[in-house]
Amino acid sequence: MPKTPLKTNRILKGVRYEIRGELAARAVELERQGYEVISLNIGNPGLFGYRTPETMRLAMIENLGQSEAYCHQKGIFPAREAVVMQQQQRGVMDVTADDVFMGNGVSECIDLALRALLNNKDEVLVPSPDYPLWSASIALNQGIPVYYNCLPENGFQPDPDEIRSLITPRTRAIVLINPNNPTGAVYSRELLEEIARIAEQSQIVVFSDEIYDEMLYGDAKHIPMATLVHETLCATFNGLSKVYRACGYRVGWIAFSGDRVNAKQYLHAVELLASLRLCANVPGQWAVQTALGGYQSIRELTSNGGRLFQARQAIIDGVSKSKFMSLCKPNGAMYAFPAIDNTLFEAFDDQRFAMELLEKQHVLIAPGSSFNVPYRNHFRLTTLPTGRKMQTVFERMEAVLETLQIA
Repeated sequence: MPKTPLKTNRILKGVRYEIRGELAARAVELERQGYEVISLNIGNPGLFGYRTPETMRLAMIENLGQSEAYCHQKGIFPAREAVVMQQQQRGVMDVTADDVFMGNGVSECIDLALRALLNNKDEVLVPSPDYPLWSASIALNQGIPVYYNCLPENGFQPDPDEIRSLITPRTRAIVLINPNNPTGAVYSRELLEEIARIAEQSQIVVFSDEIYDEMLYGDAKHIPMATLVHETLCATFNGLSKVYRACGYRVGWIAFSGDRVNAKQYLHAVELLASLRLCANVPGQWAVQTALGGYQSIRELTSNGGRLFQARQAIIDGVSKSKFMSLCKPNGAMYAFPAIDNTLFEAFDDQRFAMELLEKQHVLIAPGSSFNVPYRNHFRLTTLPTGRKMQTVFERMEAVLETLQIA
């Protein structure tokens, strides 16, 4: 009897996560063959020698004896209270520990928040370019991502008038990623205030992804969205992965603020879902209080002369020397999103370029189209390598672009 191929869930047709897709799989094959691949596709500080602050590691070790049982579904109290204290220091005064949910990374928090909210074909406004986990999670929870443009010619800033025009009776929420992944854009107070008023007028939930809140360069300033949203529900997402270089700890959280009175049923649904997964990783939660309340070493890395600052500058310098590239300078996060001049190529394609770069020069980047944009002449690379390593990367990219131009 012939066998029928095992079918997958149809909902996966709307799911993309090419950051760990075909290119990453090919990179693994090359490494198994003995090649050294410079992997710039994922913001994973530990792979580049960045260490989690020692005080955080000690906090985990000292509390391992208290980490063997399930904790409360929202997380351990010291971690949640530390998030409350941070929010209050930033001017969000009405948050309590009951408003904070700890998760296995921000990724799980995003899924919990969307699953509790969305019904079939509900819409969520998402930036383009976006971090593709947001679009994927919306699709997995039967929603529809509706993209508002953050155009390169506008410095990757959103247009409030376009956001307003996209709202329909089906719109349930808007996603903001600030500082932005993949572009490094940081939004002004005036822009965020206008978006906050739009959300309040339409009574949609604000999902503010602020995982890179302390990764800022020059005069850039991060404005917490929760300080601006009062008349609708605001969910702030954050965690230990990036600023505190603790990706493997898998500790993230949601802090709910704003109008929680009219969101009681929704918040109960989030807690129900949190209860079903029993609890988040307990050992990692013990690092939260030390992380948020301790010395903020990230500022050494992002200030003038710091390692992240130098790598960012190496990207800026590499683009300025290139015959083929341009760049909106990233003011935050750990990424840059350069553009290739289409007019210099017969038919430039970001996927082809990324594969050529990997095969010929053993550098792994993320094609710009992976981030749900309609154009195919951008790519994302992380700013985690040393400045010297980044210089090597740009030399290799220039060599590949030379061959593609000739072809």
